[in-house]
Amino acid sequence: MGVDVVTFGCRLNAFESEVIRREAEQAGLTETIVINSCAVTNEAVAQARQSIRKLKRERPEARIVVTGCAAQTQSQMFAEMAEVDRVVGNDEKMRGAAWQATRAAFDLGGSEKVAVADIMAVTEMAPHLLDGFERGLPRVFVQVQNGCDHRCTFCIIPYGRGNSRSVPMGAVVDQVRTLVERGHVEIVLTGVDLTSYGADLPGAPKLGQLTRQILRHVPELKRLRISSIDSIEADRDLLDVIADDARLMPHLHLSLQSGDDMILKRMKRRHSRQDAIDFCAQLRRLRPDIALGADIIAGFPTETEEMFARSLDLVEECDLTFLHVFPYSKRPGTPAARMPQVAGGAIKERAKRLRAAGEVALARRLAAEVGATREVLIESNRQGRTEQFLPVAINDDVPGTVRRLAVTGHDGARLIGACGDAT
Repeated sequence: MGVDVVTFGCRLNAFESEVIRREAEQAGLTETIVINSCAVTNEAVAQARQSIRKLKRERPEARIVVTGCAAQTQSQMFAEMAEVDRVVGNDEKMRGAAWQATRAAFDLGGSEKVAVADIMAVTEMAPHLLDGFERGLPRVFVQVQNGCDHRCTFCIIPYGRGNSRSVPMGAVVDQVRTLVERGHVEIVLTGVDLTSYGADLPGAPKLGQLTRQILRHVPELKRLRISSIDSIEADRDLLDVIADDARLMPHLHLSLQSGDDMILKRMKRRHSRQDAIDFCAQLRRLRPDIALGADIIAGFPTETEEMFARSLDLVEECDLTFLHVFPYSKRPGTPAARMPQVAGGAIKERAKRLRAAGEVALARRLAAEVGATREVLIESNRQGRTEQFLPVAINDDVPGTVRRLAVTGHDGARLIGACGDAT
């Protein structure tokens, strides 16, 4: 056995897991399981711990290395687990030297388990072009940014990721071009706080400028997609590209978090409820076919039923299609952890209601698509995605192709229709 990587959390972690696998294998590690952890909720940390214990029972001969956000913020806790052989920091995990040092520690029987440095001291970000992406894989990710300069009162992630830092534009364009040459159809730009992109680079370019440069200099790219953004930081260039270039997919996921102004202030968010509503309306004027998703937290400290109702109403008022619901999780060391807490039962009940609203919203959008013609990226012989990221039921098609779909119906979860010729 070589190196197995078990990934928790976000799309960025999924991308970074491939870098980890490459660097660990190149360092010569064998019989090793790497847990790439998430710290966004207590449940995510608990899941990592449970997975570590389970894997050690199933494969007692394997060495277990823990890395990721939870390893960065709670390194000693993982080091004290008997099943864990080493803890590697969130910046170190992307560097070959850390995995070479890990192998040396294993070979020499070193007793030092923790290799975690001060993440706040990291000021630069190197690009990582993955050779290991399977050729023809329809959708691949390019990491353009890491870390966050904001300090939302509920969020532990800046302490796991550090401050915001960006990959230079030229390096991003080169990565995208190389991936397109290898046959990848859709590129997704990813990061921790994407709309802060470029503030640390010479000339302080913004995400919109980066997007323009990619589309201009890689004309062969068929589809470009942007992952989660902070609406208050969306720049004019980005809005113009959304309006003007069909290769930028009409789908955005927004970090909204709440629909109540007082809760937004206590979260230390920088937008108001009306800002969110106005931004979504602006996006629909610029790109009428756009589909929007959002992160919303249920049960933030001090949230009353009336405050929660305003979050629930936001699903309708912003005409959201996709909802990512987070039951509030008390993270030690964050300001929100010291605020008056909502009862656990109320948090679960509100999260359930939000998820139900999300299911209704998705079904409503699917129904509205009936009769439309969409370009579908075939992900597997059973599913594809439209430009709006809506899932489509596919029957034995060729992954990696883009086909025109006449939408004839839906099953409540996916679109149904007949795919025509490749485009």
